[in-house]
Amino acid sequence: MADLNDDTPTTTGVAEDEGPDDPFPGEPYAPEDGTLRRAHALLDAHPVADGCSGLPWALRHLPWYDLELGETAVETDVPRLREGRVGALFWSLHLPEGLAGNRAVAATLEQLDLVHSVIDAHSEGLRLARGAGQLIDARSCGRVAVVLGPAGAPALDDSLGILRILHALGLRALTLAGTAWASEAGLTRFGEEVVREMNRLGVLADVSGASEATARRTLALSRTPVLCVRSGARALRPHPANLPDDVLAGLGAAGGLCMVPLTAEQAGPTLRDVADHLDHVRVVAGPECVGLSGTYDSGSAHPRDLADVSAYPNLIAELLDRGWSDTELSLLTWGNVQRVLRAADFTARTAQHRRDPSTARIAHLDG
Repeated sequence: MADLNDDTPTTTGVAEDEGPDDPFPGEPYAPEDGTLRRAHALLDAHPVADGCSGLPWALRHLPWYDLELGETAVETDVPRLREGRVGALFWSLHLPEGLAGNRAVAATLEQLDLVHSVIDAHSEGLRLARGAGQLIDARSCGRVAVVLGPAGAPALDDSLGILRILHALGLRALTLAGTAWASEAGLTRFGEEVVREMNRLGVLADVSGASEATARRTLALSRTPVLCVRSGARALRPHPANLPDDVLAGLGAAGGLCMVPLTAEQAGPTLRDVADHLDHVRVVAGPECVGLSGTYDSGSAHPRDLADVSAYPNLIAELLDRGWSDTELSLLTWGNVQRVLRAADFTARTAQHRRDPSTARIAHLDG
């Protein structure tokens, strides 16, 4: 898999002191001291559960790193996670475009091997979490919980057996896009069987970047809440990965979770633009269905004043100024992710008593 190293992503942050080369010039965000203290206090009680981090792929290209001491080559390390009051991270296992079949499976397994090694090597700061209860355990021990996923659907190589193996290795979310069974036309019969088996295992379905047909069918079919780990409001910014209001409303009605990305491309160039998306999703989908997705170390440019994972208190301070209640903010940062993970755990326990592992094959269902 050495040829994968040619696809090294470049991480881009927009810091306050970048000077004249700052692509998003303007006055830096400066919350009042009292508001920032309130934000810190709220996050101490309800830390951020970040829906998407590209750190695993970024780390595989570094010859050496120390996330507990601090690592300037990436946008995420333990000191900045603590400064940003981050309590949990979803570590994306997505791969560069063009990888499919055996290459995608092998690359995903290599990613899983890497993340287990990284967590083991940084055990004072990080802990693997396979469900809602283990998020709480990690937080109680002063560790940042790491949830593995989402991975891309090509990693399955059209095999439910591989899905079960990936789940046994810790995978907890899968993006339903980029395959023949989850395409612009929606889910095929095999795609629907994949969703049922994900429900049985406790693997969450992510429809960020999926077609609207796939997203709608997944919302109708899944017995567990559906994630959008990198989706803002298309009404505010017409990016293809952002969601139209009717899909946002459907996501809210189904108890799903839209995690707004902190990227300039999808949300806009300023912290206030991100807050606008959060406001919009809260209104359309409901406060129980909005979350945060830093999308750090993914090669994306970030809005001014949100250059790395340490910046979350600034965003929470802005939302406090906009009138968000403490209850709404506790759901945004921590509670909604906990709800979704608990629902997945409960559904899996119930389904495993009623349904045997699926032996369906794509050739039998889709021809």
